[in-house]
Amino acid sequence: MRFRTATACDSDTVATLHADSWRRHYRGAYSDSFLDGDVLADRRAVWGRRLAGRAGTLTLIAEDDTGTAGFVHVVFDDDARWGSLVDNLHVANDRRRTGIGRALLTRAADAVSSRGPGAAPMYLWVLEQNIAAQRFYTAMGGTVADRGLVRLPGGDPSRLRGRPHKLRITWPDAAALTAS
Repeated sequence: MRFRTATACDSDTVATLHADSWRRHYRGAYSDSFLDGDVLADRRAVWGRRLAGRAGTLTLIAEDDTGTAGFVHVVFDDDARWGSLVDNLHVANDRRRTGIGRALLTRAADAVSSRGPGAAPMYLWVLEQNIAAQRFYTAMGGTVADRGLVRLPGGDPSRLRGRPHKLRITWPDAAALTAS
């Protein structure tokens, strides 16, 4: 497995993996019409922007000879209290439970903790319904800190199904995650 920083040329690959992950894991929270329709176009627009202007962020891709296995996207110093945001962590469905998610999260924590002296907090949001992801993050030392409403994808309320919730998972010091 190789890990590298994503470039603007990777936006379509990252968007495709992201859309596939949402289709598999966000049913019930996101509308079927969005997931079965324009989710890929939405993710392509998002990743095209994100990877074109990367200041204050890091996107790492995990890949091998068979292709892209996963990615993680970090927004450094996103919140004064909670620290850097792991905005996305997705692993290809056929590569789940192989250690790729652990390797990506650990590399994200290493990038966060290497930014300066002292504790470097890190956090992420996970859908309340995504129990498997919650188990993974808590097994990696994360703690559920609070609960909030899921943001509207693209600002469009029709893309959600009802008012789904998300949980904030935190690590007070990302260095502790890299040491585990």
